[in-house]
Amino acid sequence: MARAAAVTSPVRRPAGATPGRSEAVLSRLQLLVTRKLDGLLQGDYAGLLPGPGSEAGESREYRPGDDVRRMDWPVTARTTTPHVRRTVADRELETWLAVDLSASLDFGTGQWLKREVVVAAVAALAHLTVRGGNRIGAVVGTGGAPPAPRRWGATPPAAPVVRRMPARSGRKEAQGLVRAVAGTEIGPGRADLGTLVDLLNRPPRRRGVAVVISDFLAPPEQWGRPIRKLRVRHDVLAIEVVDPRELDLPDVGVLPVVDPETGELHEVQTADPRLRRRYAEAAAAQRAAIARELRAAGAAHLRLRTDTDWLLDMVRFVAAQRHARTRGTTR
Repeated sequence: MARAAAVTSPVRRPAGATPGRSEAVLSRLQLLVTRKLDGLLQGDYAGLLPGPGSEAGESREYRPGDDVRRMDWPVTARTTTPHVRRTVADRELETWLAVDLSASLDFGTGQWLKREVVVAAVAALAHLTVRGGNRIGAVVGTGGAPPAPRRWGATPPAAPVVRRMPARSGRKEAQGLVRAVAGTEIGPGRADLGTLVDLLNRPPRRRGVAVVISDFLAPPEQWGRPIRKLRVRHDVLAIEVVDPRELDLPDVGVLPVVDPETGELHEVQTADPRLRRRYAEAAAAQRAAIARELRAAGAAHLRLRTDTDWLLDMVRFVAAQRHARTRGTTR
């Protein structure tokens, strides 16, 4: 299953939400993020992935899962027991987002569209990042402008469009970045996720945090290597956005589905239990391959669904990351 097709079922949007993302909707989203995160994530540092820092701290014995790049070889040689050097976390970080807004993100059968979850995740990341004078920037990729319609067959997707937003500090600049992402028009076709991630490596930047937000429906061989390269220098977080209809099909008889990236229309007989089983198996295999590729790349992995409380999922992830940092592990 190369990509999920969009099921033509009604989408329940949050009250007042429109495809244009009015200022009122964004203001309510910012208020929701601020209240929830400030109320549940109290502490000295509320960053999603606190920077490991460069200032040397104490040494301790190596534990499974520790980053071998932090090995303290002099202490290891003296004690004959592997030790790692702990570092003092940086408080001023630069965070870059690679935001995938391919046509497949303009779809949803839960409480949210997938692109709405993407914008909400960007808002939460911006809120967590700008504290303490940190800087946040983004590269946003989407399909190209609609080409001239053709009489026969599906319209071929246009060339991907990439928009770069420089990293800046300050709450006003962060809110402007969220508005810019929310106002990005999704074009037909798919953004090149591998190229989008590569843009975070150019020009070379000092060690920081890189976040990739996508549904990751592109083949793993397209984006796996760029994420590995990004992980060499930065802490990487991959946020995977999923809709329940991409995991299984409902039994609703003949269901028209459309590929949002090519416009191809198909009719599927969902009453066939064998078809539903094959679809679920293929979807499970696809998601397992995505998780396996991200794990091999060394990226932290957060999955957000359109039919669950995405903010609560982010809070749980942050709490788990902070607990792992306290124990001295990297994951």
